[in-house]
Amino acid sequence: MPDYFQDRSSVFEDESILSEEYTPGELPERETELTKLGTALSPGLGTGTPHDVFLQGKTGQGKTAAARFILSEFEKRAAENGVELTTIFHSCAGQGSSYQVVCDLVEKQTGENPNGHSKRKAFDHLYSVINDIGGTVVLVLDEVDSIGRNDLLLYELSRAKDNEHIASDVDISVIGISNDGNFLAELSPKVKDSFRERRIMFDAYNAEQLRSILERRVERAFVDGVVDESAIALCAGYAANDQGSARQAIDYLYEAGEIALSNGDNRVTDEHAKEAEAKVDRRSVMRSIEGLTLQDHLALLALVILESRGETPARTRNVYATYRDVCTELGTNDISLDRVRDHLKELDLLGVTQYSTRTAGSEGGRKYFWELNTDLRATIEVLSSIERLDGVLGLLD
Repeated sequence: MPDYFQDRSSVFEDESILSEEYTPGELPERETELTKLGTALSPGLGTGTPHDVFLQGKTGQGKTAAARFILSEFEKRAAENGVELTTIFHSCAGQGSSYQVVCDLVEKQTGENPNGHSKRKAFDHLYSVINDIGGTVVLVLDEVDSIGRNDLLLYELSRAKDNEHIASDVDISVIGISNDGNFLAELSPKVKDSFRERRIMFDAYNAEQLRSILERRVERAFVDGVVDESAIALCAGYAANDQGSARQAIDYLYEAGEIALSNGDNRVTDEHAKEAEAKVDRRSVMRSIEGLTLQDHLALLALVILESRGETPARTRNVYATYRDVCTELGTNDISLDRVRDHLKELDLLGVTQYSTRTAGSEGGRKYFWELNTDLRATIEVLSSIERLDGVLGLLD
């Protein structure tokens, strides 16, 4: 009988070290950010309430890992100081409103979901949960930008004590984590005031930092000596030149190991790293845009055309003009400029596009400027495989 399983022990020692769920025991590249976060939490060690904090930066910059790391240390110190502390991590991914987040939080803590009740009732359930926990509660809202501008949750929690929703001997603080650089700027002024002074930016990693991160992972994840130093440097360099993301660099390295294993090679080399970069980028783009609607694809294609011409960041009206050309080429009905902007924003939430806002010269007012947030070559390749876009890719020439 054939053996359907693969012996991976010639390359990998512990693959869990390369998983997204793995939290490293040290984050030397983020010492500055860790110190700022620790300082913000310090009042909760006995002299007051931890401050609300907002962690901001692109995906893969160590924000979640930093939060988990510092809160683990915070819990140890709180125990030494006799402080009653509870931390709750919650991912808001896929939850488009404050109400959905509240219902999910309550369900995870109690097993009962208040969905269907009024917003006030749902929040009352959440406050009851917090009061039952007691002491100091630190709530981490990861990917909080998923709720968009529906910021009622942040407003409620920041004022829960003042509004007597929680008991006098209970404290609640929030750590918001966002991949969207514009999220905080677009919140209502009353919410921004709560986070304005305690926003911690996580800038993109450079190649040297990414190489150090990979070297630590290699020590534990791979068999000793199996990964060439030059392959590590290549994976770090590819990621630094693209998103500056540790997750991306680790994905390249992991894929390079997989390719070496599949080829029956006993070392992970530069050639494996080069092949891994192309495979990971295409897979990432495919995951982001598969299952999108026709209008999503058309808006994305318009932006890809502008990006290929070097005309991005592009204003919404410029993207819209190209979008209408695409619709004409396909013989498809077009939708309004506002609706196209909504589709671009949805693509931004998926990490496919990104935007900035700035004043547009003599016209005044804040305008959206769009650009692609995925690899151009890989995005074109994926769009080319979509049957309903046949023929329109000639506009890229």
